[in-house]
Amino acid sequence: MHTVAVLALDHVVPFDLSVPIETFGRTRLPDGRDAYRVVVCSPSPGEEVATGAFTLRAPHGLDALRTADTVVVPGTTTPLAPLPAPVREALREAAARGTRIASICTGAFPLAATGLLDGLRATTHWVAAALLAETYPDVEVDPDVLHVDNGQFLTSAGAAAGLDLCLHLVRRDYGSAVAADAARLSVVPLEREGGQAQFIVAPLKAPPRGGELEPLLTWLEGHLDEEMTVERMARRAGTSTRTLIRHFREQTGTTPLRWLHRARVRRGQHLLETTGYSVERIAEQVGFGSAGAFRERFKRTTGVSPQGYRRAFGGVRAE
Repeated sequence: MHTVAVLALDHVVPFDLSVPIETFGRTRLPDGRDAYRVVVCSPSPGEEVATGAFTLRAPHGLDALRTADTVVVPGTTTPLAPLPAPVREALREAAARGTRIASICTGAFPLAATGLLDGLRATTHWVAAALLAETYPDVEVDPDVLHVDNGQFLTSAGAAAGLDLCLHLVRRDYGSAVAADAARLSVVPLEREGGQAQFIVAPLKAPPRGGELEPLLTWLEGHLDEEMTVERMARRAGTSTRTLIRHFREQTGTTPLRWLHRARVRRGQHLLETTGYSVERIAEQVGFGSAGAFRERFKRTTGVSPQGYRRAFGGVRAE
């Protein structure tokens, strides 16, 4: 039987810890047999592990990694905490034996601290992606995906993306039929459309208060449905197009048209969430020349189609 060891480090995120325990623990083969044996371990078995809301005592120590086929490292609320040397050594020894190692959310930080992710693509919760890239520059951090599979080493984004990763592993181990049954038991789709970008409202960097751009950006927010060019923006701001572009880069970190596209997508997200308007009507209200142009820009920005976004986040039935 395939053994999964779930490593509970101090300040482990309870949700991240429970996802692999429940997903693998409840997966059944077609004949009804358990697909996995799940063990929970910690660096000091029997001692309390903090989780924030409560404490827990893992029944197994790091020795459990020696017999595991898969090791899962859940996220912690202290991703920059030094990784204890025994944990680093146990993970590296497991990797040397060919053990598959996966992380959930900020579990990518202790995994990266072992050096096992150096030169590999990895992901984590989008909030922590920049910090992971800064802390471990040898890791290629992709903040947009739900999970990354490098074969032996896998990483996932935060929260529910850990469930996506676990189901992906079930499918790798036992095929789509068993994975689909596990997904149905968890009441989730076997695969979700898009990546992390769909969960991030398109960010707009605010210019400094009282800066040259503040009046223009306020005006633009009220005229997103109108045809807009850089020349028209410059006339409104009373400056040259070259100066306007320079001010945009200095104060927002992007170009005028990219800022405008993000503002329109953000307004589109709001309308998809709160109204039943058709995609065609929303495209018109946010200033895209056609529904096709809106769909293309929306998917490029969020990683998911407008219809997919509405299915995930909309509370109003489409008209």
